[in-house]
Amino acid sequence: MDHGEHGTADLPPFTLGRGLELGGDPLFVIGCLLLIAGYLWGVARLRRRGDTWQPGRTVSFVLGVLTVAAVTGTALNDYGMVQFSVHMVQHMVISMLSPILLLLGAPVTLLLRALPSAGRGHRGPREILVSLLHSRYIRTVTSPLFTIPMFIASLYGLYFTPLFDFLMESRAGHTAMMVHFLAVGLVFFWPIMGVDPGPHRPGHLMRMLELFATMPFHAFFGIALMMASEPLIATYAHPPASLGIDALADQNAAGGVAWAFSEIPTVIVLLALVIQWYSSEQRRARRLDRAADRDGSRELADYNAYLTSLHSRSRVP
Repeated sequence: MDHGEHGTADLPPFTLGRGLELGGDPLFVIGCLLLIAGYLWGVARLRRRGDTWQPGRTVSFVLGVLTVAAVTGTALNDYGMVQFSVHMVQHMVISMLSPILLLLGAPVTLLLRALPSAGRGHRGPREILVSLLHSRYIRTVTSPLFTIPMFIASLYGLYFTPLFDFLMESRAGHTAMMVHFLAVGLVFFWPIMGVDPGPHRPGHLMRMLELFATMPFHAFFGIALMMASEPLIATYAHPPASLGIDALADQNAAGGVAWAFSEIPTVIVLLALVIQWYSSEQRRARRLDRAADRDGSRELADYNAYLTSLHSRSRVP
């Protein structure tokens, strides 16, 4: 099958640009709107009962949802079906930028605070969520033994096998791929820099090492695409003539996107980790100071009691 012809045939009936039919995925648009509405409902619920919620978290979450909508619910989504470099932009944004912004919004923390407790002896949505957060399943999917291989497999095991071409044969397959990229990004970055409760996290230094562990694989993937002398992905081997692009040049551009794009999310995550590390040390120092104050007061009281006992003995005839 000619993937170039397939790509243009399946596009929706809205034409924009050089003869290419364009339109986003409505399922993603609806999902993004529901996510924003649900998040704002949680914030409003906290405000009504007098609780506070950091505006920066709300901004971060909304921006994260909007980045998902931008690469899946607009014309960019359909260009990604026929142009490799555009698809790679989608992949990088939805797997490396969107998850970071969403996680900094602390949606699980908001949900736990907004949902009412079912009461003793009952099991409601909040209790089910708490149980899930402490389950073996969550511990498994957020372990670096799972997240790092999955992150790497999403590059090499997808693009360099027939699986990618199979998924690109239909819009549903392309949508499933985007959902997979988002899910992998969320479970990869959650234990590294997420602020939501979850399984036990390693120290900040180990989290940084976990982040850096994937960078060589990511860079090599981009370089492999940039240095290839022929198209490696059958789906993009014959782009529509209306685009006026060369398949190999487009693949090289896709490799450049994959190689360079990871720098920005890495910087964001490192900054978030440094801030979290600093805040953690500040909280620890305050706890130690309070403990020292309490111990010092107790020692002073004991010393005063000792002096009082000595004074009492000296007055005994």
